[in-house]
Amino acid sequence: MTPRRTFKREGEEARRAALIDATLDCIAEGGPQAATVRAIAVKAGVTPGLIKHYFDTKEELVAAAHETLMTRLTEASAAALDDPPADPVARLAGFVANAVTPPVVDPRAVALWAASMQLVPRDAAMRAVHERTYLAFRNRLEAMIVDALRAMDQPCDPATTRSLAIAGNALLDGLWIEASVLPDQFATGEMRSLAIRAFGRLLDLKLPE
Repeated sequence: MTPRRTFKREGEEARRAALIDATLDCIAEGGPQAATVRAIAVKAGVTPGLIKHYFDTKEELVAAAHETLMTRLTEASAAALDDPPADPVARLAGFVANAVTPPVVDPRAVALWAASMQLVPRDAAMRAVHERTYLAFRNRLEAMIVDALRAMDQPCDPATTRSLAIAGNALLDGLWIEASVLPDQFATGEMRSLAIRAFGRLLDLKLPE
């Protein structure tokens, strides 16, 4: 059993973040049904009444937790990449590699994602969050694809780069799930190399490994 958190009088954003983290912990341990207001309050070390100060409903809190999870994964995929990049092709390869290696690859993150997906078809707030975070990742990926293609003097009309981003996002999602769920099935560095080579074939570019 996870120890009860000690709640401190901190800023509004820190308190809100603590409630979101407690919600993610509850979902990770028992699925969406385990994220009751009472359980979240115990996990965060607060009273149930305080939760209502920050979130009107439990569903709003769960949606905020999903958005936080997906935003963190997107930011982790972009971590340690130069901005602006000296080499757009290398930047794209780095993003692809990050998306299929730790800390983005993580069994807990996939379990949380899978739990949230149960709610997307029947909860409007969750659907809106999922759409927003999906597009944030895909649009970021598309921008890097455009930069890489331009750097190599390749055509990059909007319809083509949109299709490449959709297919590339699906490719990375599939590899991320498998690498997280079955890590022992892949040799060290195998998933990274596989993703870069597959993405390069998708774009018809040679991406550095």
